[in-house]
Amino acid sequence: MLTSGIDHIGLTVRNLDATRDFFVQCLGWQVAGERPEYPAVFVSDGKLLITLWQVKDEAAPIAFDRRKNIGLHHLALRATDEAALATILERVSTWPGVTVEFVPELLGTGPKRHMMIYEPGGIRIEFDFDPRL
Repeated sequence: MLTSGIDHIGLTVRNLDATRDFFVQCLGWQVAGERPEYPAVFVSDGKLLITLWQVKDEAAPIAFDRRKNIGLHHLALRATDEAALATILERVSTWPGVTVEFVPELLGTGPKRHMMIYEPGGIRIEFDFDPRL
């Protein structure tokens, strides 16, 4: 192999402050760094680093359409257990600017369960838990 996993994921978001606050305050991640001149914020859950970039023209962003655009379809994050998946649903359901696409359900025939949301900056995020892992 010439590669060994993901170094980081970079996401362009509609509102950098709102998305940073979602990851840090709602999900409990930490700010790992910033580049105010860009502007960008780096957030981490201790295993994954995500770079959040502010869209250039916040007044006229071009929304991503997962069925028409090349690129990110969604970001999938693994919950630590079934209780964590329930806690995530509880937190994101009341977080300002979050749209819940669907609540936890079986993925196919299971036993993996997943849910899908749009965070305040417009990124589609899947949260899942697989008891086999």
